[in-house]
Amino acid sequence: MNDQQRDSPTDTPATRGDRRAHAAAAARRGSATPLRAARRVVVKVGSALLVDPRTGRLNRAWLKTLIADLLRLRRRGQQVILVSSGAVALGRRDLVGVSAGALRLEESQAAAAVGQIRLAHAYKELLEAVGVTVAQILLTLEDSEQRPRYLNARATLEALLRLQALPVINENDTVATAELRYGDNDRLAARVAQMTSADCLVLLSDVDGLYTADPNRRPDAQLIERVLRITPEIEAMGGRSSSTFGSGGMATKIAAARIAVNAGCHLCIASGHPRHPIRRIEGGARCTWFIPSATPLAARKQWIAGTLRPTGALHIDAGALRALRSGKSLLPAGVTATLGRFESGDTVSVLSADGAEVARGITAYSDSDAARIIGRKSAEIEALLGFRGRDEMIHRDDLVILYPGQDPQELLESDAELSSLAEESSLKVQP
Repeated sequence: MNDQQRDSPTDTPATRGDRRAHAAAAARRGSATPLRAARRVVVKVGSALLVDPRTGRLNRAWLKTLIADLLRLRRRGQQVILVSSGAVALGRRDLVGVSAGALRLEESQAAAAVGQIRLAHAYKELLEAVGVTVAQILLTLEDSEQRPRYLNARATLEALLRLQALPVINENDTVATAELRYGDNDRLAARVAQMTSADCLVLLSDVDGLYTADPNRRPDAQLIERVLRITPEIEAMGGRSSSTFGSGGMATKIAAARIAVNAGCHLCIASGHPRHPIRRIEGGARCTWFIPSATPLAARKQWIAGTLRPTGALHIDAGALRALRSGKSLLPAGVTATLGRFESGDTVSVLSADGAEVARGITAYSDSDAARIIGRKSAEIEALLGFRGRDEMIHRDDLVILYPGQDPQELLESDAELSSLAEESSLKVQP
């Protein structure tokens, strides 16, 4: 398990009952509810939807309806991130000598370099026409696996959302090697959802959900409406992509679902071919929902408490301890000393005056910078360090409170226990 993977559960014994209630409620809610209730939504669009297979040109009429759906979510106060395929499919038709079949890596990279300009221009034109600022972000596998790059990417996305921009993300195919590529944007979208603690991820594709068998070959195949647990049986239902342009089949979507639900994020697989695909999902269109057993914040806090090993420690005073236990962030003013060597983004223990571990969290400052600002007000940070950092030493969303005698590993409860609270069966089939 790498630094960015997160399991389900919570940060204190007091919230375990709430988490179980959430898991049970999630199973009872309708298929459109997770999308409507989500605070932050990631939508992934496949190449087969964006690009006309006959002409190789952008399906602009369809794209306008998708953007109208995304703007509808934003008007409801929801934050939206778009993960878009299509660069290679758009660029390949303009390159001389490129065959119609599978491309070599260097040919895909060349096509992506050409197509990315066209794709970014289309999004800019359509979104700015309605007053929405669009931001392009190109990511590679390294950006989600190497912790400093992961933290920088997350901070950039958080800033863009806070500043009301709509991020459009694609894999940086022009520089990624074969060994360092996602190879499909389903898993990239899941990593983005994980990175940003999204509540809902929608994979729009050329299929309308997960079936018990390939519906193109088996007319008796049944659509699975809800998956509460990803079992070997579920994984065996994945198949290869039959799309001309797409690289992600059902197997990659199930892999993406595993990443998403472990991060507390609902995932929906739905057909994007009809116009206004997001609106159709909310209206009850056929699709498959993968249901998590915890919220994104609870999953993140469990990951911090039970998975990450502290590299250092911060000693705090009694006033800071009271503030933490009342739900506040840890400010520099309440820190009395640092212990060990650590960098920004590392996990540290928070120790009371008597040396007991009272919390664990992700620090915004290295040990050297922290030593210069401890005991000082947040307004003084820029003058002391020479740059404007975060006001908090550890933000409350990156902090887990520990209680006397509690082992952080106690927070590692099994997914099976949570899933069984939601429903006896792990899937619901629709004829």
